[in-house]
Amino acid sequence: MSHTVTSPDGVRLAVQTSGDATSPTVVAVHGYPDDHTVWDGVVADLSVDHRVVTYDVRGAGGSDAPRDRAGYRLDRLTDDLVAVLDDVAPGQQVHLLAHDWGAIQTWHSVTDPRLAGRVASFTSISGPDLDHVGAWFRKRRSRRDTLRQALSSWYTVLFRLPVLPELIWRSGLGARVLGGPAPLTRNAVNGLELYRANIAERLGNPQPRGTDVPVQVLAPTLDRYVTAPLQTEIEPYAPDLRVRRIPGGHWVPRSRPAVIARCVRELVAHVEGGPEAPSLRRARAGTGRWTDRLVVVTGAGSGIGRETAKAFASRGARVIAADRDLATAEETVGLLGGRGAAMQVDVSDGAAMEEFAKRVAADHGVPDVVINNAGIGMAGSFVDTSVADWQKIIDVNLWGVIHGCRQFAPLLQEHGEGGHIVNVASAAAYTWARTLSAYATTKSAVLALSECLRAELADDGIGVSALCPGFVHTNITATTRFVGADAATEQRRRNATTAAYAKRNYTPDRVAQAVVRAVEKDVALAPVTPEAHVTLALSRLTPGLLRAVARRDLGPK
Repeated sequence: MSHTVTSPDGVRLAVQTSGDATSPTVVAVHGYPDDHTVWDGVVADLSVDHRVVTYDVRGAGGSDAPRDRAGYRLDRLTDDLVAVLDDVAPGQQVHLLAHDWGAIQTWHSVTDPRLAGRVASFTSISGPDLDHVGAWFRKRRSRRDTLRQALSSWYTVLFRLPVLPELIWRSGLGARVLGGPAPLTRNAVNGLELYRANIAERLGNPQPRGTDVPVQVLAPTLDRYVTAPLQTEIEPYAPDLRVRRIPGGHWVPRSRPAVIARCVRELVAHVEGGPEAPSLRRARAGTGRWTDRLVVVTGAGSGIGRETAKAFASRGARVIAADRDLATAEETVGLLGGRGAAMQVDVSDGAAMEEFAKRVAADHGVPDVVINNAGIGMAGSFVDTSVADWQKIIDVNLWGVIHGCRQFAPLLQEHGEGGHIVNVASAAAYTWARTLSAYATTKSAVLALSECLRAELADDGIGVSALCPGFVHTNITATTRFVGADAATEQRRRNATTAAYAKRNYTPDRVAQAVVRAVEKDVALAPVTPEAHVTLALSRLTPGLLRAVARRDLGPK
């Protein structure tokens, strides 16, 4: 439904409403050089259970343009928002959603006493308060952040020049020069006055004001114009602040409307008295890097899996410790200081992994990190390795990783806030040995899968790391299958291997620290032990030497 609202200075604003009038009201304010249609995807999603109001700001879409530059000042834009609220929600609180210049003007409005008590929440995308910007540039901070934002803001200088920017837009070159979707010429030309009327004054003499309104900043990670630090370093002005980094560019309302709608829905539901969604809770400002993050670890009942669970929990994360043996998973959780839950799953069972992922999402939320760690060992000659042996090691070491990636990657993509997957491979993935054909084959496949998946998920802000440890003292040696040997010989070889690894004494907790570093630094390939680093270098520089070593039988007798 569309109608017109008149602002105090006589400018008529085109207003659109969707959804049930008895539902919470969300008012969305667009930016430059857009009009209300930038919200179409968000409106379609959000209006299912909310009343959504959009309007064309002055000079854009179906709204009137002011007669002079003064009509584009921020105080006049606040007049417009007040007029819209008085019309669509008289005497009621509303939830505000705004993008780009819409967010800039809405920041000005929510810190204006005239809207005291009228705003229940505010979600800001790519549009900081100009007074906050002025104060931000004056503070001592990273030179790199300051320089990066200054370079990203080059267009603000262009737009304040006379004549030239109008010529660029009217020639049709604007979208090519500046990037983004091609706007209506009227929107682009009229909106230039926003820059000319406000930038110099606000940045030259900033008077930053704060707000007690619950604020959610959605910061696109690939925004070409507004960097994340500029948007998010605002704790002094918004004490009830949540920050969420959304993979995508400046126009995420168009490219990822479902993600924007979900984030708004979660904040509105909580402000209206509902429980706080896990992802919303994790977005609270001032929390640590891992506070309340959700980490899923398979094979967490012992060894590297257990230590990895402990490493993340010690940093404040919540951990789902999964293992085929529930008792050992519960033992791990008992070591996490109340920051975990145990679940039983056989990673080689595709149906079980599908159900496992659904249970994690339903009971705990979408994870931030998934660590596909479960694996088994196998050694012996190729000719002694039976089809059943091959099937078993492929089912666990390769299919287990495939199942984990297949089930959790789509959840991370749909959630739209990035994440990380760690696939535990081995230095055997690139270090050849005559007695490890089956084991090395599965680990090489895990490495290749990880590299391919990393490329595929990059645009979603999801990192993928392949972890490649060398000789680590875990209980995998005590359960390794030695093919072609009788029971007594197999046990003797297990004992000898375990003793050798114990003498090497590279402990799983050191590997766990490498897992955390790989996630924090978004490392593609993470060799862990010294021999893993050395053999990786040799595999690239002198592969012939490794092949010569591989011909020697260095395994336990």
